[in-house]
Amino acid sequence: MSEKQYDLTIIGGGPAGLTAGLYAARSQLDVVLLEKGSLGGQVLTTEWVENYPGFPEGIGGTELMERMRDQAVRFGLQIQQANVTNVDLGGPVKKVDLADGPPVTSRALILASGAHPRKLGADGEAEFTGKGVSYCATCDGAFFTDAVIAVVGGGDMAVEEAVYLTKFGSKVYIIHRRDELRATKVLQERALDHPKIEMVWDSVVDSITGDDLVKEINLTNVKTGEKSALQAEACFIFVGTLPLTGFVDGVLELNEQGFIVTDREMATNIPGVFAAGDCTNKTLRQISTAVGEGAAAAFSAEKYLESPH
Repeated sequence: MSEKQYDLTIIGGGPAGLTAGLYAARSQLDVVLLEKGSLGGQVLTTEWVENYPGFPEGIGGTELMERMRDQAVRFGLQIQQANVTNVDLGGPVKKVDLADGPPVTSRALILASGAHPRKLGADGEAEFTGKGVSYCATCDGAFFTDAVIAVVGGGDMAVEEAVYLTKFGSKVYIIHRRDELRATKVLQERALDHPKIEMVWDSVVDSITGDDLVKEINLTNVKTGEKSALQAEACFIFVGTLPLTGFVDGVLELNEQGFIVTDREMATNIPGVFAAGDCTNKTLRQISTAVGEGAAAAFSAEKYLESPH
């Protein structure tokens, strides 16, 4: 066991985790945040953030997360770089096992482990991420005003975001590996009837190429084997989101996609365990929603710690 027992442990150092840490530290809880990588989560992949309130000119994703970290640390948040391997949430003391070092124990726990977009695995995808390849239309759509935009995917998110991107792009292609969309009928109708949207059926992305920015998307037709090249300045990929919740599978209640189920107070099905941010079951995954959920989770954790149980 670790030598010290905290009031609260937070797993994850993105916007939700750092906000939870800020609120908990300001409430004078003895709180530690565990993060295996760089603080900031998916925000670090966004070069410029224009839709976070309070920054009318926008702010770099890295700078925004550095400010969140500095603010939380100033109020006493302790941050530890650690890779969580397992959790034991059955008793009043929550235990978090780490890959290196002794376990961390606390009376309450907030999970803010985040999620990440499912990748295509196409050549050039990683190279051009942030340079035309994006996984968030709300975050990056406005950068491609009057541009030709490609969207990869055929589910609800892909189709909905393609329609959204018509606000900015001069033309939007939807690239889908099948000959019909998987999205709900109403979304299909919006896309298929939209004058700016053109479907590219039965096709998969082989590679994404360009110089400093995306210029071309190379495709293969899965039925005919024919190769083609699509000229586009942006490639938005929506082929699924993967929650980083494997270490609580079988421990907490998860939905069919593996996201943590919470109530409005960010409480899970286990007393004293809360969750916030992209690892939870919700529809909008944005910095602003993660921040609000992190604050709510910290408040709920504080009330739990104050109550008899």
